[in-house]
Amino acid sequence: MAISVTESAAKHVSGQLASRGHGEGIRIGVKTSGCSGLAYVLEFVDQPESEDQVFEGFGIKLFVDPKSLVYLDGTVVDFAQEGLNQGLEFKNPNVNGECGCGESFTV
Repeated sequence: MAISVTESAAKHVSGQLASRGHGEGIRIGVKTSGCSGLAYVLEFVDQPESEDQVFEGFGIKLFVDPKSLVYLDGTVVDFAQEGLNQGLEFKNPNVNGECGCGESFTV
């Protein structure tokens, strides 16, 4: 099982961590939410959890709890910018459908 990060996403996360002044990396998870069932959750990691799986790419650490990893296996974290909107984007091969607003997904 694995999650990877693109160079552009790693630069974005690195900049966010530098602005924040501390942190080990980011935690990526899923929670029950929205009209399709699951939503991505992101948070800075200052202290990793003992059960976290750790993936590294371009100098950035991605932390994932075992329950979320089942839904995120094979995901590529990328950085997207469209007009004034920018942020991390998840290319998740496990997704079978998304809600119309793009806030939640189903596997």
